[in-house]
Amino acid sequence: MFKPLLFLSVIIITGCAVKQEKPLPYIDLSKFEDGIHHWNLYSEIRTHERYDSTDVIGIADNLLRYQNKDGGWPKNIDWLAKLDRDSVINALSEHYRESTYDNRNTFPQIEYLASVYHYTGIDKYRAGAEKGLDFILNTQYPKGGWRGWDADAITFNDDVMTGIMNLLLDVKEDRDIYSWIGNDLRDSLLEAYDKGLKVILNCQIELNGTKTAWCQQHDPVTYKPVQGRSYELPSITARESSDIVLFLMRISNPDQATKNAIESAVKWFKKAKITGYRYATIRIPERPYHETTVDFDREFVPDKNAKPVWARYYDLKNGNPFLCLRDGTVVDSLSEISFDRRIGYDWYGFWPEEVLAAYKKRAGH
Repeated sequence: MFKPLLFLSVIIITGCAVKQEKPLPYIDLSKFEDGIHHWNLYSEIRTHERYDSTDVIGIADNLLRYQNKDGGWPKNIDWLAKLDRDSVINALSEHYRESTYDNRNTFPQIEYLASVYHYTGIDKYRAGAEKGLDFILNTQYPKGGWRGWDADAITFNDDVMTGIMNLLLDVKEDRDIYSWIGNDLRDSLLEAYDKGLKVILNCQIELNGTKTAWCQQHDPVTYKPVQGRSYELPSITARESSDIVLFLMRISNPDQATKNAIESAVKWFKKAKITGYRYATIRIPERPYHETTVDFDREFVPDKNAKPVWARYYDLKNGNPFLCLRDGTVVDSLSEISFDRRIGYDWYGFWPEEVLAAYKKRAGH
């Protein structure tokens, strides 16, 4: 839904400047939510003015202020905050100033700036988007794929791969906000897309002779599942795999290999569902959590009437669900996980529901 914002342009008529009002559409900000969420968790800056969500120009200029020379962006910034950019950056460690795709970052900024250029024709927004696209090209592994923050590996966690690939698919499908891209750059982006798609298909995990789904991280050379953070063990993961399949189902006229990948993953989702347990949020007295407070906890308890749920992780030997402590120790129950990790990480979820619904609609059933 577009929310109108008035953007003033000037037309010269018989030597006189005449102001003309043109509606500048609202641009979706949902892809920035993860980064802003992390800002709210960890930043010591607790009060500040913010741009209104309809202030498209103000937000776009803010994105340009934080763009690094390599074309990417640092993570965990409140992109709507009216703050001195240098003060924010100088408060970060050197590592946190670096460009990254972590926490759904960099590809949303490119899309936003491309949208603003599409609506305004102002060159600085095109230049910012183009620098971001160059960053995507310059950071792709030789065989395809992109890394996240925590491991030198092809990363599906935090929508790193799927976020970039969805953007490249928009370019491939000639989405209007990318109509300004020149032939040479477009050819390079489509080559990156083709390599990325090949990587996704090569990374799909085979268990006991049957294709299943994907891990959060894969080796950029062998494509084997690898460990990310200490508690992100090599495994089959329901959450990230759901995002992968939703991306694959976006592709128009997919080849047989892509169709097979979708079919195999859907069969695995159906097999991997957990029944007879309820995963729910429960209210508790408010307590400190990083730089803020929370009033909820999570439980995973027997309930024969509960809808199917999926674990974040399934082992690579038998395909059984598991959880683990921060140090990587495997445990059996959510109650063994610390409060911090219990509410700060999604150990269970309903992510495949969207996949199965989309697959059913796609199949016409």
